[in-house]
Amino acid sequence: MTGQDQHKTVKAQTCGEVPAESWMWRAWRRFLRHRLAVAAAIVILLLYLVAVFAPWIAPYDPIDDIFLTRRLEGPSWEHWFGLDEVGRDVLSRVIWGSRISLSIGFLAASISLVMGVVLGALAGYFGGAVDTAIMRLVDLLMAIPQILLIIAVVAALGPSFLNVIVVIGATGWTQYARVTRGEFMSLRNEEFVEAARAVGGSTARIVFGHILPNCLAPIIVLVTLNVATAVLIETALSFLGFGVQPPTPSWGNILTPGRQFLRHAPHIATMPGLAITLTVLVFNLAGDGLRDALDPQMDV
Repeated sequence: MTGQDQHKTVKAQTCGEVPAESWMWRAWRRFLRHRLAVAAAIVILLLYLVAVFAPWIAPYDPIDDIFLTRRLEGPSWEHWFGLDEVGRDVLSRVIWGSRISLSIGFLAASISLVMGVVLGALAGYFGGAVDTAIMRLVDLLMAIPQILLIIAVVAALGPSFLNVIVVIGATGWTQYARVTRGEFMSLRNEEFVEAARAVGGSTARIVFGHILPNCLAPIIVLVTLNVATAVLIETALSFLGFGVQPPTPSWGNILTPGRQFLRHAPHIATMPGLAITLTVLVFNLAGDGLRDALDPQMDV
C-alpha cells in the first residue's frame, strides 16, 4: 500500500467510512484479467514444482542409468526425450537440470535485488557524494559487457555452482540500482516522508519502512525479467564450459554435447533448448502482466 493509500484509509476510518479498495487488491484484479500472464505464472509455478520434486518425477537417474547399446536413440514411449550420446535418459537430465538452472536464476536474481535496491536507495535518498560514487560504479559496470565480465571472473575463481550464482548476482544489480534511485529521488521529499522525519523516524525506518514500499512495483517487474536473464547467462556459461560441470546436469551443459549430433540426434540439443525457451518466455510474459497490473495509470 502506498503512502497516499495509507492516508486515505486512515481518513476513511476516522470519518467512519468504509476504506477504499487497496492498491494491491486492484493490482491483483488487473493481473488476473491478463490471461496470458496468469497462464505464464502457472507455468512458472509448475516449472519450480518439477525442479523441487525432480527425484520423484524423473523416470531414471540422470547420471548412473546408462543404456550404452542404445545411445543416441530418438524419442520413444520408454524414453520420451530420447537418449543422449552416452545413453542417458534426456528427459531425466532435463528435469534434474531444471533444479540447477532455475536455482541459479532465482538465487542470482535475489543477490542482484538486494545489492541493487540497497545501493540505489542510498544513492537516491542521500544524494550528493554518495549518489555520485554509486552511480559512477554503475556506469563503469554497465560499460563492460556483463557476459564477458562474468566469464573473466568465473575463469579466475573456477567454475562451480556457487561461483556462478555469486558472480551473476554480483554483476547484475545495476538496473535495480538505477530504478530504485530514480524512485527514491521522486519520493524523498513527499509529505509522508517529511511527516516521518518530523516525528523522529530513523533514516533506516524512513528508507525501508516508508519510501521503499512505494517503489516495489517497478522492482517486482524487474525481478521477473532478471530471473530469465540469469537463466540465459547460466546456460551460456555452462555451454562454454564455465558453468556447472558435468556429469551434474544443467540445461546449458546438456546442450554442449548435443551440438555435435544435431544431424543424427537433434533431440539431445532440442529438448533442453525448448525448456530454456519456455522458461525465458513465461518469465517475460509474467513480467509484462505485472508491469500492466502494477501501473497506477491503468484503469481499474
